[in-house]
Amino acid sequence: MFPLVRTVFIVLALLLVFPSLFYAQQATAASPTPAPTPTATPTPAKAAAKIDVANMNADQIVESTILVYGNLGGRVVLDQIRKTTFERGKMTAINAEGKLESANYQKWIIRGPSLDKEKIRVDQEFPSVRYSLVQNGEKIFGLYNDSVFVPREDVSKAFHDRIYRGLDGLLRYKENESKIELGGKEKILGVDFFLIDVTDKSGQKTRYFVSQKRFRIMALEYEIDGKKYQRKFYDYNYAQGTLVPFRTVLTLDGKVIEDTTVGTVTFGQKVDETLFPSET
Repeated sequence: MFPLVRTVFIVLALLLVFPSLFYAQQATAASPTPAPTPTATPTPAKAAAKIDVANMNADQIVESTILVYGNLGGRVVLDQIRKTTFERGKMTAINAEGKLESANYQKWIIRGPSLDKEKIRVDQEFPSVRYSLVQNGEKIFGLYNDSVFVPREDVSKAFHDRIYRGLDGLLRYKENESKIELGGKEKILGVDFFLIDVTDKSGQKTRYFVSQKRFRIMALEYEIDGKKYQRKFYDYNYAQGTLVPFRTVLTLDGKVIEDTTVGTVTFGQKVDETLFPSET
């Protein structure tokens, strides 16, 4: 998307968050005025300057971010388009021996009213083994040759964190009954970020780095037992009118432990319910 179009999208998104700007313009237009003398047409940059972006609160920042990810349609568009998801790609992840191992994967999602009601299945094909991880409701379990098994604790936890400590942890904070607050601002490599802290209903906290210029989530971080995890999002593009990062990298104390590249992603296709068996 061209820079000017991106700028217009951000301006429109912010106007939706600050409707008083729009209504003020509308009221002025309705008032009788003398014939105008030629003046310069306001640019998007000048329009954006009317909004004090630097002093936005947490709710305004997050709602603007949701608007951007829904291509100015926000959560309504995200809910409509992403009723189901089918995704395939490649990933590398730490195996039981502590080494990075590559795999092809396929993922299916049936969207729920909140993340803990979501149905998610990921099939992973490593060189030595092929198995699936499933969330059906709040339960996470594995499938191997159609037989249910209990995954290793670290595998189950990593799968859980991909779901609850991903983009939707912020984009669906209301549905998830999470609390948000502004944790400050920071400039990293010349980029200005809002720091948004999300605390879910179980009490776990995740910090999101939201670009002040584009309102995109560029990274998130959290701690478990004193260890620092950071997930970064790259290669953003639009898929069926919604914003998607096509590469995600997870590090533990600065070391890469997971690297995922999306090959294709489609939304709204029919997904077979039998892909999500109940744990028995």
